[in-house]
Amino acid sequence: MVEARSDLFCKSSGSVSLEEYQALIKETDRFHDDSFTPIIFGLFGEVGSIMSASKKYQRETKAYIGYKEAVEEEFGDALWYYTALCRRLSESISELFYAAVDDQSSGVIAACDHENAPLSQLMTAKYLENLDCSLLSLGAVTAEMLKIDDFKKIKKETLVDFARVYLQALQSTDLSFARIIKGNVRKAFGRFSNPRIDDLPDFDLEFPEEEQLPRKFEIEITERKNGRSYMRWNGVFIGSSLADNIKDPDGYRFHDVFHFAHAAILHWSPTFRALIKQKRKSNPLFDETQDSGRAIVVEEGLTAWIFSYAKDVDYFNGHDSISFDVLKTIEKFIRGYEVEKCPLKLWENAILQAYDVFRKIKENNGGIVIGDRDSRTLTFRSIGGKNDD
Repeated sequence: MVEARSDLFCKSSGSVSLEEYQALIKETDRFHDDSFTPIIFGLFGEVGSIMSASKKYQRETKAYIGYKEAVEEEFGDALWYYTALCRRLSESISELFYAAVDDQSSGVIAACDHENAPLSQLMTAKYLENLDCSLLSLGAVTAEMLKIDDFKKIKKETLVDFARVYLQALQSTDLSFARIIKGNVRKAFGRFSNPRIDDLPDFDLEFPEEEQLPRKFEIEITERKNGRSYMRWNGVFIGSSLADNIKDPDGYRFHDVFHFAHAAILHWSPTFRALIKQKRKSNPLFDETQDSGRAIVVEEGLTAWIFSYAKDVDYFNGHDSISFDVLKTIEKFIRGYEVEKCPLKLWENAILQAYDVFRKIKENNGGIVIGDRDSRTLTFRSIGGKNDD
């Protein structure tokens, strides 16, 4: 399976084959094979992002937190678009990088995992030069591609020029080429590839049943005349009654739906665990670091932030994807917690399923939320009615 190969690729140590990278990354390319314009624009944009990140670092030095990670990500994204372009032009990036370093040897070219040594054949700072000069050259050669009337006619020499200045810029930043490539594969597959259920983490499987989130659950949500929502699970009321707590009603009183989605689809929800009193107390470390106050605050804060965003996009009605910027912000929110092991594509699935149920709950002023951890789904059923898939 592609997912398994990409996982091994990311975990492997040592140098990375550019041929394998080009073959793998094809699986994450959602553009049509004849689409050149968005690829060129994307490449130009990512090169600009590299230059922007470098500018921020030079201006703010230590105040610019995460500079290295940001530049690594932008270099990886630029390589992704470059590779997508080369594939459309039937060019091998391995051969292009060979040509870029004037290497006539045979074999498989690879990205080295040592810093300041982008290729395994290039173990010295042969092309090392001023970072600003390298980045200006990278921007210039990318801009030349924009001037070509027919992108299908981009010459091999131009692609080799890009590979050469890309390596020069990379060496000038003292970054590991292999680390950049591995990070880009993780990002691309985590964002675009539908994960196999069997490959996804199950965070409480090794704990006693009474400390696990329920594998299947049905929770009834009702609204009373006072405008507050109430929840009942297995005939017992759970949690507190909720109001929207805002001047203009927006349905946030039903926001526990999002925690239920986290539990069913991500197999994570410290808030839901607290509601049903199924924290993992048999392991004090998990109880303290994954199931207690701070983790609950993180989930509640993240839920409120996504809700504020969702209000501006009609609660994701009609959407089949989530902005990558939103997903990257989520990634920062959950850093350090077990759920960070879930790919961003799974987060996207959780959000879209959650808001589909939320809209129906809001429309009906209540309903039954059905969670199934085995299938990683969340569905809605009207009270006294049939499932609404």
